[in-house]
Amino acid sequence: MIKKKGFTLIELLVVISIIGILASIVLVGLGGARKKAKDARITADLSQVRAIAEMLNADAEKYDDLCDSSDTLNESAPAPYGSQLATVEDDIAVQQGTTTANLKCQASGDNYCVAAQLVADTGKYYCIDSTGQAGATTTATNPCTSPNSTCGL
Repeated sequence: MIKKKGFTLIELLVVISIIGILASIVLVGLGGARKKAKDARITADLSQVRAIAEMLNADAEKYDDLCDSSDTLNESAPAPYGSQLATVEDDIAVQQGTTTANLKCQASGDNYCVAAQLVADTGKYYCIDSTGQAGATTTATNPCTSPNSTCGL
């Protein structure tokens, strides 16, 4: 009798099923990391908004051009800020998995408040304001209800 070297079909199926189970465990574990990465991107986007707000204030000595009448970022702000704000708002929407960003922008004179909803911490918002505060809210309500609002962190 000649012995053949190699694996049987059963052995191959067992190895493939074990690899499949391990792969599914890893993919499930990465779901939370993806959401946290999206929150980090939203945080970075709002840091960019803070920089743009300060440049707008330096040019016009007011924050009025940061937000538009629909309480979102002002895509019609003077060049080059409008296109930058549009890019930031679009990126926040992509991270949130929506077509329009779930954010609130309030600005008037010497004050502004901008908050965007986070993904991993469902219902919470990351907020920046003209007083220098920045961080995640502890409640599920958007803190930016008026231009004079602060993040209240």
